[in-house]
Amino acid sequence: MILLFLASESCIAQHIDSLEGKLENLPANFLSKIQKKYASIEKNLSKKTTKYLAKMQRQEKKLQRKAAKADSGFIPHENIDSVYSAFTSRLSSGGRTAIGRDQSPVVHLNQYNAYIDTLSTSLKFLQKYKGLEDKIKGPTDALDQLKSKLNETEKIKEFIAQRKQQLKDELLKYTHIPPSLKNQYADIQKTAYYYSAQVKEYRDMLTDPKKIEEKALGLLNQMPFFQKFMKENSQLASLFRLPGNSGSSTAQSFAGLQTRASVQGMIQQRIAAGGPNAMAQIQQNLSAAHAEINKLKDKINQLGGGSGDLEMPGFKPNSQKTKPLWKRLEYSANVQFAKSSNLLPSTANIGLGIGYKLDDKRIIGVGADYSMGMGTIQHISFTSQGIGLRSYLDWKIKKQIYITGGYEMNYNSAFKNIEQLKDYNAWQRSALIGLCKTYKISKKVKGNMQLLYDFLANRHVPVTSPILFRIGYRF
Repeated sequence: MILLFLASESCIAQHIDSLEGKLENLPANFLSKIQKKYASIEKNLSKKTTKYLAKMQRQEKKLQRKAAKADSGFIPHENIDSVYSAFTSRLSSGGRTAIGRDQSPVVHLNQYNAYIDTLSTSLKFLQKYKGLEDKIKGPTDALDQLKSKLNETEKIKEFIAQRKQQLKDELLKYTHIPPSLKNQYADIQKTAYYYSAQVKEYRDMLTDPKKIEEKALGLLNQMPFFQKFMKENSQLASLFRLPGNSGSSTAQSFAGLQTRASVQGMIQQRIAAGGPNAMAQIQQNLSAAHAEINKLKDKINQLGGGSGDLEMPGFKPNSQKTKPLWKRLEYSANVQFAKSSNLLPSTANIGLGIGYKLDDKRIIGVGADYSMGMGTIQHISFTSQGIGLRSYLDWKIKKQIYITGGYEMNYNSAFKNIEQLKDYNAWQRSALIGLCKTYKISKKVKGNMQLLYDFLANRHVPVTSPILFRIGYRF
C-alpha cells in the first residue's frame, strides 16, 4: 500500500509539472491584452450609456416645452431632471459590489455568451497556479466589470421603455397630436433604438476573440484537467447538470426530464384518443396557424419590418451610427493608365484613399495619388510625373452600384522640393462624376471599377481625355 501511494503521488507530481510546463507556453501578453481589451470596452460602454441617457433627458425636457407651447393649460406632471437623477442614483446604489477572489461570487452575463463563459472559466482555472494569482486579478476584474455593466444596460433599456410608454400615454390625451410633439417623440424613439443597437454592438465585440486569445484557449483546451474544470465550473454547468459533474452519471444528471420518446408517445396517445380523423384535423389546424403567422409577418413588413420599431414605420436606422470610428473607415487603392502623347509619356496614376461611412449608402473620403511615367513600348522608362490630391463621395444606388463624384488637383511635373508645390496655379483641376461597380474578392476585400467623366478636361494644358477608367480595391 505504501508503494502504491508513493507511485500515485509521483504520477500526480509529474502530471502537475507537465501541466505547469504547458502553462509556460501561454502567450506572454495574453493576460495584459485581455485586461486592456475589456477595460476599454467597459469604459466606452459607460461613456455611451451616459451620453444616451443625457440625450433622452434633454429630448424629454424639449418635449415638455413644446407641449407647453401647444397647450396653454399644459402642466408637467413630473420634473424630468429629478426622474433621471433618481434613476441614476438607484442604478449606482444597486450596482456591482467589489469583485475579488475571496470576496464575492463570479459575475455572469444575463444573456449567455459561450465565448465569455469559456474565457471567465479559463481565468478561474489559471488562478489556481502559483505565480499567476496576482496576474489574473486584473483581467478577471476587468471582465467582471464589463459583464456587470452589460447587465446594467438591461435595467436602463427597461427604464427607457417605461419612459417611452409614459410619454406615449401623455400624447394620446390629445385629440389631434400637434406635429411638433409627434416629431419630438419620434426623436426620442430613435434615441432609444440607437441605444439598444449600441449595446448590441458591444455585445458582438465579446464574440470576436483576437488571435492571442484563440491561441491561449486552444492550448488550455488540450489539457484534460482544464476540460474537467470547465464541466464543473462554467456558467453552462451551473445552469445544467452536465454529465460528469461531481461524479454524477448521465441518468442522474437528467433525472426527471422528459425524453423525446416520452413526448412522442404522449402525442400519439392524444391523437389516438381523438379518433380516426384526428391527424387530419391536426394538419388542418397547423395549416391555419401557418396562414395566421404569414399574415402577421405581412403586417410587420407593412409597419416597418426590420426597422426595429413598429411605431416608426418610416424610420430606416443607420447601422453605422453605433459602430466605433475604426469600423466606419474604408481604405481604397486604385490605378489609372493614360496613353502617351506628343507632350506627355504614357503614365500610371496610382491612388490611395481613406473613406468614412456616413451611413449604409454614403461614403465620403480623401486621398492622394502618384503619377509615374512609363515611356513608350519602344523605349520603356520610369519617371516621376507628379502627385495629386483627391476628395470623393460614393452614393449607393443599388446593391453593388454607386454614383461617385469628386474634386481632384494634380501637379503634373516632377518636383525637387516642397516650395514648388506652393504654386497654386501650377495644379491641374478635375471635377469628376460617374459610376462605380464593386465585386467581392474575399471576406474583407472588394474590387471596384470606376467609369468617370471629367468636366474640366478641356481646360487642361495639354487637353486630356474627359473619360477616365480606374480599377482598384477596397478594404
